[in-house]
Amino acid sequence: MSEATDPWLIVGLGNPGPDYAANRHNVGFMVADLLAERIGGKFKRAQKAQAQVLEGRIGPPGPLSRRVVLAKPMSYMNLSGGPVTALRDFYKVPTDHVVAVHDELDIDFGMLRLKLGGGDNGHNGLKSMTKAMGPDYHRVRFGIGRPPGRMQVADFVLKDFSSAERKELAYLVDRAADSVESLLAEGLERAQSAYNS
Repeated sequence: MSEATDPWLIVGLGNPGPDYAANRHNVGFMVADLLAERIGGKFKRAQKAQAQVLEGRIGPPGPLSRRVVLAKPMSYMNLSGGPVTALRDFYKVPTDHVVAVHDELDIDFGMLRLKLGGGDNGHNGLKSMTKAMGPDYHRVRFGIGRPPGRMQVADFVLKDFSSAERKELAYLVDRAADSVESLLAEGLERAQSAYNS
């Protein structure tokens, strides 16, 4: 396991541009934006990668505070691995200190699951990241549920959350951001027992 002083790279997965901003596939960006708000900073264009980044600290002052780089790849979802790997290498972040926050079809809407490693479950952002740097990074999986009826998965993830879902969305994004902070401060097992549902 890496040292407590090593930085963490928190990656919100999504697609750039206003057309995608409220899509289910962009919930990773929503969580990253909220974490940026909590840090009190603004995203800037990365020098070394096709991404927006914000450096700061997460957690209470003292030994539980963690140095972080928040990132939103600007490459489109299915090419996320390139920017994430470039940022990991530039900031010298161990792979087990990389956290991908992403939408997850196989979990009901509003549920969270945190884990380390594993497959990509057909998620193109994870597929690209795993191909670029292996599977041994953390994931914060934000449940969006399966498409209704015969709707294609690609259409479903690129649609905005429904009006019923939007009523709960701010609370759920807030909870996902809390789970990232818990993971960094207290470790995976504690964060899982508090947030996995």
